[in-house]
Amino acid sequence: MFKKGRRNRSSDGSDSSAHKNEEAHLENIGESPEVFQARHEYFSRYPNGWSKIRERIREPAAEMLGTMILILFGTGVDCQVVLSGNTGVASSPKGDYLSLNFGWACGAALGVWVSGGVSGGHINPVVTLCLAVFRDFPWWKVPEYMLGQLIGAWIAALVVFANYFHAIDIVEGGRGHRSVPGTASLFSTYSLAYMPAANAFFDEFIGAFILLMVVFAISDKRNGPPPPGLVPLAIFIVILGIGAAFGMQTGYAINPARDLGPRIMTAMVGYGREVFNYRSQYWLWCPIIGSFAGGLVACFIYDVFIFLGDESFLNRPNAAARRHFAHARSAERPRPPAGFAPDEEEGPLEQV
Repeated sequence: MFKKGRRNRSSDGSDSSAHKNEEAHLENIGESPEVFQARHEYFSRYPNGWSKIRERIREPAAEMLGTMILILFGTGVDCQVVLSGNTGVASSPKGDYLSLNFGWACGAALGVWVSGGVSGGHINPVVTLCLAVFRDFPWWKVPEYMLGQLIGAWIAALVVFANYFHAIDIVEGGRGHRSVPGTASLFSTYSLAYMPAANAFFDEFIGAFILLMVVFAISDKRNGPPPPGLVPLAIFIVILGIGAAFGMQTGYAINPARDLGPRIMTAMVGYGREVFNYRSQYWLWCPIIGSFAGGLVACFIYDVFIFLGDESFLNRPNAAARRHFAHARSAERPRPPAGFAPDEEEGPLEQV
């Protein structure tokens, strides 16, 4: 419980006695009821029972909602552009490859905006893991963040499928007909047929490498980061660029939750095991392992050559520095990558 200012309370706690004491107090100090309420207002972190539950789940829930926004825009634009190419669905195509890039970029930017002030706007397990390895992000939060991201991606993909399944039936040639990759590629990533396994892995590696290099740069307060409100714009630019330059061959998952959540959904709605068996478990070694590998290597290189803060294990003090109680200065922005300041209540608070 918190209060701002001071106020006398009745000993018996009844509403009537409290009202009498308040009236007497107002007469003594010459304050109107409005002024008294403004100066002696009480605040509580937990105004009801749900507020206590919400505080515990708020950050993973923000990751879930942010990832939902990402996948709603991303898989939504995939479905609209690809399915509208069939004359049975639309009289003319409703977009092109650039539309896909803009849709995914918008989803990423708005997803970060939705969740950034609460959880930092990771919306990607690669970002979460890299922050835990290189930036002292609490390891106990990693599983719940990743679970929130996966659930958000699964829900969003299911919503998009429910919206477009009639068009999918037309494209597939009948109700209940499903093909892999076929229309399954509207929701998860599948490499082009000519791509060897090593090249597909490398393609995802490159995309995740670029993304995490930029994420760590905009989270470094000694490297000219954008203001917190402009971080979503930076994310928009990097996702747009990755899609335009490296999106053709593997679909640029660069985010394990973005691929696995919708892939689970497709397996549940009729596409079956083939979404996992495709190219000897492609789903595992390319969009998941490839993305994690690219992100971790990018962050390691950034910290080796650029980052100066004590958050990174590469900048921990050696024995000589510890003898003099010396260490590097902090260089990480709050709540990376979004960089929004921690929550603050209005006015000074006192705990009661």
